[in-house]
Order: sequence, then C-alpha cells, then structure tokens
Amino acid sequence: MSDIPKDHPRYISLMTRERIVEGVDIGITSQQGLVAQGRGECFDYLVGERTTTSAFLAEKVAVCMLLLAKRPVLSVNGNAAALVPEFLVELSELVGAPLEVNLFHRSDERVERIISYLKQKGASEVLGGKGDARLSLDHGRAIVDSDGIYKADVVLVPLEDGDRCQKLVDMGKTVIAIDLNPMSRTSRTASVTIVDNVVRALANMVGLATELKKLDPFELQNIVKEYDNGRILSESVREIRDGLDGMIIDM
Repeated sequence: MSDIPKDHPRYISLMTRERIVEGVDIGITSQQGLVAQGRGECFDYLVGERTTTSAFLAEKVAVCMLLLAKRPVLSVNGNAAALVPEFLVELSELVGAPLEVNLFHRSDERVERIISYLKQKGASEVLGGKGDARLSLDHGRAIVDSDGIYKADVVLVPLEDGDRCQKLVDMGKTVIAIDLNPMSRTSRTASVTIVDNVVRALANMVGLATELKKLDPFELQNIVKEYDNGRILSESVREIRDGLDGMIIDM
C-alpha cells in the first residue's frame, strides 16, 4: 500500500481506495470494481462520510432480520471481500449466516481466490464454489449455490446491482442492500436499504449483532415491524440535501 500519512484529511477514503487496488493486485477484485468504488465514494461525500440516523436504523433492523431468519446468507463480491473481510466473517458468526461468493464478473479462479481469502481471515464456511443453481439472470450473478442464496430467506447484498436484487425479491426473499445511492434501483427494490459506506455499515452491524443477540425473538420482531424502507429512503435523500445546503452556507 502507498505510504499515506494518518493526518491526511482524506486518510480513511484514500486507504479504502488502496484496499480496492490491493484486491485487484491479488486477484479478488475486478478492475471494474475500481469504478464502482469511485461511484460510491461520490455518494459517501454527499452523506458527509458518516453513518446517518436513517442508515443506523436500517442497520439495526437488518441485524434483527438476520437474527430472525431461518436461512440467512451474506453475499460477498470482490469489493466487499477486499474492504471488509474481517467484519463479514464476524457478522457471519454472530448471526449464523454463511458467506457466499457471488460475482458479476465471475470466473471459477476468482471465486476460489475469494473463498480462500475469506478462510484466511477466519471464515469457517464459504459457499459459492459449487454454483449448482441459477437465478433467472443473464450474467455471472445468476450462478449461486443451491444450499445458499438459492434457498435463503434473508440475503445481505453489499454493493449490489439492481437486477439481482429484483430477482431475489421476486423469489420471495428479504433482501438487505448496502448502497450509498438512495435513488438507485437496488435501493428502491430492496426490503431494507442501508445508505452507508460498507466499511462503516458492517462495523456497525457487528456491534449491533453483539447487543441484539441478547433480545428474544418477540423483541426483535417488534423492531422489524416498525420499519418503513420508503420512509428511510426519503430521509436519506433529505439528509443528503441538508448536507449540501450546509456546504453552500459555509462557502
């Protein structure tokens, strides 16, 4: 990695970029992932590079859903593997959800590299290598494991694209998306949309899972019952607008 001084005002953002570049270098992240990272970084700037109130509520509800699920799965792509492998492993253990590698730019070699990388980070179970079931899509994300995403009732999809999100919802699954753009097709399609940087979101969800595991199912269900994703998306847009207004006033 580049030698970036910790007192640099953009240190966290620059280090996140470096992790994506490193992911490309070791073969777990596609080059297209660099573009996706840049797009997300733009929206992260608009939300003030912080977890907003609406995002934290969505993260809390998402954890409740994962804890209540019968067959939860955490989907992993190349960017997520590069950015938050330890958090993915820890959340997987806390909520009892296996990790499954699922890629748009899929190759057997890259799937195996990501599986191996996640196991190096402590994962005990990583699906995605069998690829013995298909979603009704015309790209690599159609390929899933029959005992993983295909049968899951709740799927966490960090850094998602809209068509797979729509297909999973059409199959009757609860889809939790992490997407910094509240206006994207993914955000508008998902059951729960977390408008937050995946690094902050997964860290928050690990902390929340540690606490929420102490609640009984009835208490978790009450938290979920009050959730309205449309309202959360509206609040996310308002938070972006308020942030922009603040920037203009400060100019």
